Amino acid sequence: MARYTCRIVTERSREQVFDHLSDFRTVAQWDPGVVSSELIGDDPGDGAVYDVVTSNGGRELRFRYRTVEFDRPARFTVRGRRFPFTSLDTVTVETVDEMTEVVYDARLMLSFPLSLGDRLLREPFRRIGDAAAAGLADTLDGEWKR
Repeated sequence: MARYTCRIVTERSREQVFDHLSDFRTVAQWDPGVVSSELIGDDPGDGAVYDVVTSNGGRELRFRYRTVEFDRPARFTVRGRRFPFTSLDTVTVETVDEMTEVVYDARLMLSFPLSLGDRLLREPFRRIGDAAAAGLADTLDGEWKR
């Protein structure tokens, strides 16, 4: 499993940040590796389904994401799948010293038997995560903390 975690601190309200990020269509606005994200169905929120197209090295991959945890305004988790990958992204939003802190925890796993090569994903996933974290900080007018 490859894992990437970052913290973003912003002056925006906890609710505003949560509502923006939990509507996973917005991932295309701040993650340069995402070409598009489309909501399948009526409403973002618990159980929402998204088709997310990513681009890596000129190759586009379509993932089907589903919101599997939704606790407004504190935390949500989306799980994306496209064989042989499973992505699990958990976002926690808290108020800290009158600021809003976002913790983005992303995990990328390969299906067995390819999972034996999970460690090979770590460095490319870190680079992808750094670019997404920088975009997220810009979108939230916040500060990216390592």
